[in-house]
Amino acid sequence: MANGTDSKQYKGDRSPCAPSRVLHVRKVPIEVSEAEVVSLGVPFGKVTNLLMLKGKNQAFIEMASEEAAMTMVNYYTTATPHVRNQPVYIQYSNHRELKTDNLPNQGRAQAALQAVNAVHTGNMSLSGTATASDGGMMPGQSPVLRIIVENLYYPVSLEVLHQIFSKFGTVLKIITFTKNNQFQALLQYADPMNAHHAKVALDGQNIYNGCCTLRVEFSKLTSLNVKYNNDKSRDFTRLDLPSGDGQPTLDPTMQTAFGAPGIISSPYPGAAGFAPAIGFPQAGLSMQAMPGALGPLTIPSSAMTGRMAIHGMTPTAIHSVLLVSNLNPDSISPHELFILFGVYGDVHRVKILFNKKENALIQMADATQAQLAMSHLNGQRLYGKVIRVTISKHQTVQLPREGQEDQGLTKDFSGSPLHRFKKPGSKNFQNIFPPSATLHLSNIPPSTTDDFLKDLFASSGYTVKAFKFFQKDRKMALIQLGSVEEAIQALIHLHNHDLGENHHLRVSFSKSTI
Repeated sequence: MANGTDSKQYKGDRSPCAPSRVLHVRKVPIEVSEAEVVSLGVPFGKVTNLLMLKGKNQAFIEMASEEAAMTMVNYYTTATPHVRNQPVYIQYSNHRELKTDNLPNQGRAQAALQAVNAVHTGNMSLSGTATASDGGMMPGQSPVLRIIVENLYYPVSLEVLHQIFSKFGTVLKIITFTKNNQFQALLQYADPMNAHHAKVALDGQNIYNGCCTLRVEFSKLTSLNVKYNNDKSRDFTRLDLPSGDGQPTLDPTMQTAFGAPGIISSPYPGAAGFAPAIGFPQAGLSMQAMPGALGPLTIPSSAMTGRMAIHGMTPTAIHSVLLVSNLNPDSISPHELFILFGVYGDVHRVKILFNKKENALIQMADATQAQLAMSHLNGQRLYGKVIRVTISKHQTVQLPREGQEDQGLTKDFSGSPLHRFKKPGSKNFQNIFPPSATLHLSNIPPSTTDDFLKDLFASSGYTVKAFKFFQKDRKMALIQLGSVEEAIQALIHLHNHDLGENHHLRVSFSKSTI
């Protein structure tokens, strides 16, 4: 089954495979159980098969769908998963499915699949039924922790909790709230073992010197349901959630876990959970490395000052700049990057680096949009090259000084009429999809024929495989091109194309196929 290509070829970065529902996991510690490997996949969908190659420290996970596998790879590209405190690496496999029927030792893998899938679909009570000696759940142990922060002299944000708890495994969801005048949080890991290690290590520790003491216990809940991504709640597996109005509404089943509804509010009313209304000296915020605080988990002072909003600095500026690398320098321009990244948020500035033109910095309107663009575009092909997208350490993209030679590589798009997300609560937020070979076309004038649109794409060099107007509304249509890469290029070139009659074509990625 593993014909050796997956392991032998891996010298540095091998050329990425096309998306597949089978994922290749590398650097798996030898003592890891089947259940722990399966747990990496379960948050993203049903895991349908597993093959462990213990001698090679590798495993193969088969997901039920390619979409689930893609979501999983995109998520873990930005947040490396840890198993037993060791980083593991996940990429698409060359295999399209796993055939493991005749292989030895598959009994344990099948048992682990059934156990972990059952826990997540809720057919099994968590209290001790799955005490498989080789890594099933421990009695009464959930992947969800309840965290109370005592002595809250400094604000503790969702980001700070994410940073501290990520040391112990993949954090999937966090909800923060205030109850009984205490700042509390619920935090869900991918795996109960992560929750167990974090509880043991962090319970009773101070986040900062002499204050902000963590009290960590297992929650009675086994999973969290997050409706909004904002500074109070976040689902790291669903970057498409709306931001709501800052008040996470809870699922009725979860309200019981918190007591009466309606008490969930910002620990700092009126300040959006960032800058507290209490007037403590700002100097305390940049505690250098904070000796003694959380031992090895010291938060670098730069992260502290960046995360806690210093007066006069807007929280949205934090982590909203992306670094894009491995671009094709002969083909790419700031305008093209503006159009492509503009699918996932409002692009304010683009700078292609003067000395290294395969790299660019892109400043998005806020950190959430930067995260969205990164999760959807990292690893996509653009002009024949697989691009890498990461969060940059820069807070802003600098414009060139007067008279400085720049060759037009830096552009400010903040006033552009082409932003898709200017209107708060715009419908466009609900129609954000990963790049796909099928494009959604809209704003088509009534007199335009399907042949005209097919010719427009074909004459620009794209392969048109299928086309159809929406039955209810001929202002919209779907067009299927030869590949995802073609569709990305077509979107860049033909979005905002003038169709006459004062109509400019709008192009987006579609979740549908024709």
